[in-house]
Amino acid sequence: MPAALSENSGARAARPDRFVVRPVTHAEGTVALPGSKSISNRALFLAAMAEGTTRLEGLLKADDTDRMIDSLERLGIGMRRLAPDVVEVQGCAGRVPVKTAELFVGNAGTAARSLTALLAFAGGSYRMDGIARMRERPIGDLLAALRELGAEIVCENKDGCLPLVFSPALPRSAVVHIRGSVSSQYLTALLMTAPMIAPPEGLEICIVGELISRPYVEMTAAMMRSFGAQVTKTPGGYRVAPGTYRARSVCRVEADASSASYFLALGALAGGPVTVTGVGEGSLQGDVAFADVLERMGAEVTKTADSITVRRPAGVALTGVDVDCTAIPDAAMTLVPMALCATGAVRLTGIASWRVKETDRIKAMTTEMRKFGAVVEEGEDWILAAHPVDGVRDAVVETYDDHRMAMSLALAAAAGAEVTVLDPGCTAKTFPNFFEAFESLCRRDRAPHG
Repeated sequence: MPAALSENSGARAARPDRFVVRPVTHAEGTVALPGSKSISNRALFLAAMAEGTTRLEGLLKADDTDRMIDSLERLGIGMRRLAPDVVEVQGCAGRVPVKTAELFVGNAGTAARSLTALLAFAGGSYRMDGIARMRERPIGDLLAALRELGAEIVCENKDGCLPLVFSPALPRSAVVHIRGSVSSQYLTALLMTAPMIAPPEGLEICIVGELISRPYVEMTAAMMRSFGAQVTKTPGGYRVAPGTYRARSVCRVEADASSASYFLALGALAGGPVTVTGVGEGSLQGDVAFADVLERMGAEVTKTADSITVRRPAGVALTGVDVDCTAIPDAAMTLVPMALCATGAVRLTGIASWRVKETDRIKAMTTEMRKFGAVVEEGEDWILAAHPVDGVRDAVVETYDDHRMAMSLALAAAAGAEVTVLDPGCTAKTFPNFFEAFESLCRRDRAPHG
């Protein structure tokens, strides 16, 4: 396979140390979004495990998908890049060709979780590792479920975390239990692997407790069905029939709804209209619901099948909002810096999963928002932010090697702050040219809107 297919597009050595976002007085325009990270990684996995060849179009080209592609290639999956966002995948019909391999997933959580479930019963000896932060991100609930099924997995350093060592094992149960309150990615990993390990009567996946990020799981089930799997909802979870995924001649990846949130928020904060293309009504992604929250805050939202447009009418002030973000934890981060411009507080609940992401996002967002002068309080699964008492201040913000911190905090420029973003290159994880796209919308030559 060509070396360029799995190269790291966000090489740390090439990353700039800072990017200054000057105060924004108005924003308008259109952004063509990159492909969805969530859909891209699921599509890569399903196409790799299918029988036949699938052409993936609109695929995200970023660090996270590079890690997934690299890992699948190391496992013997044939791939050919036909264009920057088009990859042809030669599936293995559920039988991983390479039986001994070392994988490095960087800080790609989706890849790490889905590959963990795959390697557990791939019939070989494998080792998987990641960067220092990935070694801290818990995966114990998924390991417990896989061990319940019969997997033999050893944690080299800390129990419940990478690096992981896999030995050949066979599934020995028709029922498995998984907690739903930590990460929906654990359930997604089990679901996608289930057709290949299910007994004749099917595999029953029982969800223990509340399931967070439910739209992501529903996306997984829908994509599995599009590749020929039989997935049925049950009162307590899901039942998956045994079988082989079938390749699709073409699988088109939607644009990323989580990435859309930053530009839609900019339209609400700085007047707009701002339009994002590639995602709209009928999307598989739950994060399109972010636009509905903007409507609650006072923005005008227009959706088509392939676009979303947001504007704020002149003279209309955005209001604070209290939102249960259990279903949209990634896009919800974008709401926090919006508090700098809102009348009333922005309070987000149901975000306990932020604690175990690329960084502790609740703690990090609290720390950085206070640099702008914002009033911020936090709890185990909530955050509250309100407009500064003495006005918005300029700030130099840390990004914690977290793409969503960098992209969210840039929005403070719409509140009149000069924002110096440290390590802006961390956006390469999902949106390598984010700041270029952001700046293309910004206007600084007229009085503030409204």
